Amino acid sequence: METEKLYYADPYCREFTATVCSCAPGKGGFTVTLDRTAFYPEGGGQPADHGTLGTAEVTDVHDKDGCVIHTCSSPLPVGEKVTGVIDWERRFDHMQQHSGEHIVSGMLCRTFHCDNVGFHMGVDRVTIDYNAEMTWEEVLAIEAEANRYIWENHPISITYPSPEALAALDYRSKKELHGAVRITEFPGADRCACCGTHVLRSGEVGLVKFLSCQKFRDGVRLELLCGRRALRYLSDSWQQNHAIAQSLSVKDRASFDAVQRLQAELLHTKERAAALEEETFRRTAEEYAGRGNVLLLTPPLSGDGARRLCDAVSTKCGGRCAVFSGEGTTYRYAVIHTGVDIRPFIQAMNTALHGRGGGRDGFAQGSVQAVEEEIRSFFAADHPS
Repeated sequence: METEKLYYADPYCREFTATVCSCAPGKGGFTVTLDRTAFYPEGGGQPADHGTLGTAEVTDVHDKDGCVIHTCSSPLPVGEKVTGVIDWERRFDHMQQHSGEHIVSGMLCRTFHCDNVGFHMGVDRVTIDYNAEMTWEEVLAIEAEANRYIWENHPISITYPSPEALAALDYRSKKELHGAVRITEFPGADRCACCGTHVLRSGEVGLVKFLSCQKFRDGVRLELLCGRRALRYLSDSWQQNHAIAQSLSVKDRASFDAVQRLQAELLHTKERAAALEEETFRRTAEEYAGRGNVLLLTPPLSGDGARRLCDAVSTKCGGRCAVFSGEGTTYRYAVIHTGVDIRPFIQAMNTALHGRGGGRDGFAQGSVQAVEEEIRSFFAADHPS
């Protein structure tokens, strides 16, 4: 039995009554059909509505051959009337996202002579795929045009043209359609075959904001926010930028310049620190010149500091150099003994000090879980390399 679809007659219907036609156990709860419903089933890239039917929660809705099937948390009595209540915040969010996507897609497809080949309305953002290349600057130009259109508050038109009228109509569609075709038109922006729910006027979309433009297959993938999602994102971004600006003692619009200055200062400081570190390694190597086997334990060194220190000392000491960099019970190590197979030594060391790592050609690196006293005790024992 085909269900009467109230969401098409009135997409703003939030509460309704209906008769329960069937109810049976199903995946995720109970599958319920009604003689009529305002619950939109998943389709056309738009997620299903949620809400309640009587005392049961509606957690999913889908359409099978015109019959709308509701997944409910508990059974409903067949033949009785129930009151359905739509989760309106969720529904209106979907209407804003879907309508905003139509507006930008119509403009993008017209401008770049392309197709919308993929559309997904996620929990936090909408992704759209187009089979044409475009730059971020070009996308932002469409964003500005779309927002102007939204604020002009155009009425939306939804029709079911006759087969003859449809054949003469220029509209977007991902595939060839047969039977009654629902045409959603945003005059001056888009005309598209669509089964989703939409706002009645463009102004209800509020605003649109693109987040990214990435190359995808033979075109691009765009991320989009509309309405409340866009406002929330921009508000959160402002709060974050304001906090950054305050921490840098600059005005909000000067935060990026301040961050760039800070990055330049940090880079200069890192370069100076690296130069000082290299000089320290050189002097340490001179200190251990001709000492033979050398064991060094240092506070944590950044990056490959342990290897670089070990390399410097090993060229001077005339024996095996082992550097352990860390504190507490965790150390990173580098061991060099040029021209010697140190694999048996490293294996024994890893076993004794709960280590991981290895190498070849007289060089090994890794980490150990041991305290300083355990490391010194191991090297104080007779462990020929």
